[in-house]
Amino acid sequence: MKLKKLVTLAMAGIISASFLTGCGGSTESANNGDEKYTIAMVTDVAGVNDQSFNQSAWEGLQRAEKELGVEVKYLESKQDADYTTNIETLVDEEVDLILGVGAKLAPTIEEAAKNYPEQKFLMVDETYEEIPSNVKSVLFDAEQSAYLVGLIAGKMSETKNVGFIGGLDIPVINTFKYGYMAGVKTADANCEIQAQYANSFTDQAKGKAIANQMISKNADTIFIAGGDVGTGAIEAIKEAGKYGIGVDRDQSDLAPENVLTSAIKRVDAGIFETVKDFVEGKFEGGTSTTYGLEEDAVGIPESTKNLVPQDILDFVNGQIEKLKAGEISVPKTEEEYNKFIENL
Repeated sequence: MKLKKLVTLAMAGIISASFLTGCGGSTESANNGDEKYTIAMVTDVAGVNDQSFNQSAWEGLQRAEKELGVEVKYLESKQDADYTTNIETLVDEEVDLILGVGAKLAPTIEEAAKNYPEQKFLMVDETYEEIPSNVKSVLFDAEQSAYLVGLIAGKMSETKNVGFIGGLDIPVINTFKYGYMAGVKTADANCEIQAQYANSFTDQAKGKAIANQMISKNADTIFIAGGDVGTGAIEAIKEAGKYGIGVDRDQSDLAPENVLTSAIKRVDAGIFETVKDFVEGKFEGGTSTTYGLEEDAVGIPESTKNLVPQDILDFVNGQIEKLKAGEISVPKTEEEYNKFIENL
């Protein structure tokens, strides 16, 4: 795969051929002409305009509204206590499919699935040891995109010192962390990595403070996987003239001269495909689907070429081929990361 093909992931409406299969019919045929579904999502506390995960999810629903003719809506959660209230509101409104966006909603979705066995749910970015029969889980190989941006960070760092800022110390964020660290060390085994959690997905001030702290300790490139925490961190990076790496969607618009690349996770595409299956009567509760490089659902954006030299892009391209060939298994946990480093 040429980098040009991969980096177009983040462009609206461009997804892999596998995602496009069967999308051509009219809205009427998709809904069988006699029923209009209502699909609603509950955001985590970062809100729908977090310029990251929730926003990408909402874009997927907006696409479904346009192409599939469904009605879509969202309820924002200002605090964790809102998750249950928002879900119950949507159940009372007889919404056909309720989406829980982000790992923090997983326990609430699981409980709601038990309380409302006839209600269909979609859990985005988390799954369960035993998935309830009325829940579909959508997952992403985020470690793969994190690995790619780690390669770029390791190659681009002049101080041989980079950073990672995570929102919360939870598995879905650690997937980004260890994938990124593996990429950095593959690119430059001598590069030092600072890592810290903000314990929030919304605290921009905390993100900015952590970024400034890392910069004071010689980091010149920082990857942030923390929702709106990243907005504050990128502001600090811009002020200091350093490099940042975005997450989930192309965040280069936040600082075009400072955001090197972003670890793309096509939440929008995964949600669109699942809603399409639902509309077509193909919803499979009790199952999970994982999207990765093979589906062009993770990667890096086209804007990467604006700041990253071609020789580094060529290096990344070579690593992409190895990933797709199964020659590289990117770590998602600390244990896997330690084994990965031993084998470098």
